[in-house]
Amino acid sequence: MILTIFKKDLKLFFADRKGVLLTFLMPILLITLFAFAFGGIGGGSSKAEPIKLLVSDLDNSSDSKSVIASLQALRELTLIPKEVIEATNLVHKGKNVGVLILKKGFQDSISAGNNLPMELKYDAAREIEMGMLQSVLMQSLMSTVGQKSIKAKMNTYFDTNFSGMPQEMKEKIFNNMDAIKGGMNTSAENNMGLKMTSIVKESTKIGNLGLIQAVAGTAIMMLLFSIAAIGGGLLDEKESGTLKRLFYSPLKPTDILFGKMGAALVLAILQLVVMFVFSWLVFGLPIFKDFTSLVLMILATAFAVSSFGIFLVAIAKTRQQLQGLSTIVILTMSAIGGSMIPLFVMPAIMQKIAVVSVNYWGIQGFYDIFWRSLPLIEILPKMGILVAIGLVMTLISVLLFKRNVLKLMHN
Repeated sequence: MILTIFKKDLKLFFADRKGVLLTFLMPILLITLFAFAFGGIGGGSSKAEPIKLLVSDLDNSSDSKSVIASLQALRELTLIPKEVIEATNLVHKGKNVGVLILKKGFQDSISAGNNLPMELKYDAAREIEMGMLQSVLMQSLMSTVGQKSIKAKMNTYFDTNFSGMPQEMKEKIFNNMDAIKGGMNTSAENNMGLKMTSIVKESTKIGNLGLIQAVAGTAIMMLLFSIAAIGGGLLDEKESGTLKRLFYSPLKPTDILFGKMGAALVLAILQLVVMFVFSWLVFGLPIFKDFTSLVLMILATAFAVSSFGIFLVAIAKTRQQLQGLSTIVILTMSAIGGSMIPLFVMPAIMQKIAVVSVNYWGIQGFYDIFWRSLPLIEILPKMGILVAIGLVMTLISVLLFKRNVLKLMHN
């Protein structure tokens, strides 16, 4: 008896060839995806993409130009000259990781041995890139202006306190200091005066960066799973024969599809609202700071997700196929879109691929609301893309559903 049940279940499982393929394809696809995400493809050491750093030279002196030239020569950096206001806005919007500002008096401060008037304004949401950037900047600045500034400061000290000291003795002291690299570098680093300023600072008014990532990323990923499960009811009706009987009623096939999609949309909105209210009550997420933008983003995200869920239902033939297909697609989109892995830890190529994901546009929209505090006009393009995704998915779903209806009617 046990053997009979064993054979029956295996036979039923392997009877659905597409379902079997999806079952084994999912782990293979996820392994490949995470291998790309963490840079493990090929086992070799891949070169990191250079960090694009904005730079504003307010001093416009020979020393400031020399510093910029030395930074531009580094393979780890790509410098982009911008005016301070424009550069700050770009960093605030998340377009660039930071802007290095060389202020007025930069060259005079080097000659006088004073702390250098320069500032690095950065986006705290990109902490991995910032760690790399800060290390590269300090090493380069110490080698170009740091030691020069220290020598100028000591030369001034010698002239003030030991006015009769011969120049040869000064040079000997400087040469001995050059031989002691560690001490010289430490002194140079202390003399840098590189001011670090986060353009957006965490507070109770804008929300915690990690909380925003957790709420937005998880909410969209779980919403995709929920909508796919809701849409699966249509396949249950198909397998039970209920759907075929509905086709003989006055209802049009598109009426059935849009009815399912309408229910999915309402439930998607409700689920997102519950998630954000919970995050507000328990974790203090400031959902009322820009309530209008939040409501519109919830509506746009819910529409895109519900349309995508109906699309998955339209291309699947059985419940087993839907389960395998939805799991693969949703986990893939969640991984590349930033729900499972924050985008700033991914390689540049993965960050470029992320734009094909619903998760990406939803998460970035919620980042703009809670973290960057952008006005509604700046967030509307992301909402527009989500609505466009929803419209395209709906159109494709209607065409596929009509084709499947014709097949079902002739069976």
